[in-house]
Amino acid sequence: MKKHLTSALLAIVVLASLAFMPADGVTVRLKPQQGKTYSVTSKSNMMTMLEVQGQTMNMSQVYETKQSFTAKEVSDKQCVIDSQIDAVKMTISQMGMKLEYDSEHPEKTSPMLADQISALNETLKKSVTLTFDERGQQLNDEDALSGQLKDIILTLPEEPLSVGSTWTSKKAQDVKGDNVDVEMEYIVTAISKKSIDLEFTGTIQSEDMSGSYNGTASLDPKTGLVMNSSTKSNISMTVTEQGLSIPTTVVATTTIDVK
Repeated sequence: MKKHLTSALLAIVVLASLAFMPADGVTVRLKPQQGKTYSVTSKSNMMTMLEVQGQTMNMSQVYETKQSFTAKEVSDKQCVIDSQIDAVKMTISQMGMKLEYDSEHPEKTSPMLADQISALNETLKKSVTLTFDERGQQLNDEDALSGQLKDIILTLPEEPLSVGSTWTSKKAQDVKGDNVDVEMEYIVTAISKKSIDLEFTGTIQSEDMSGSYNGTASLDPKTGLVMNSSTKSNISMTVTEQGLSIPTTVVATTTIDVK
């Protein structure tokens, strides 16, 4: 009797799961809740390795941001978002030195970071208006997405999604005068009423930079927004400083949460 009861319960669970899955898949479109302000928190742990005149220099960095965006206008064809970076926190450890910056507690800022934080301070609380179509493709002329929005607003596929579905996206960006091509591939690993789970891999390529990405993400089927993600990246580049060309490798793990 117990065996039959267990089998029956398992069958009920399976049937309940299938009830959340349309036979023809789930069509996902970018449609955040109009008028709602979403908060985004991100944290990156990075290790930078520089080859300087035959010697390797290591620098570790923890970079945290708080960002918010409001869905101002939402329709079946497009949405308009106002976004701003609310706070930045940074810790750098190199050659026995620890440098800190916290926009919410500027009195703790290390004097040696003064040049770097002047540029950061200019971006804080500065609202940017961005327009996207229903598949998350940017329509206005901004050079790049603000802050972490590039990681939570994906270019969504035209076709419905089911477990095992894959799609790719390609974007060209201008990063400090360098033309960068980013290509990502996503695969659906699970679908429920509340989330579409993804695994992804990607590459980044430019004249002086190359690298790879891999990670996982959870996509909200109602809004088309990534609600959380974890990404590992490995990027190699050449940095020019005082006439020297310095081979540089950056390895990072980044987590993002949206509420």
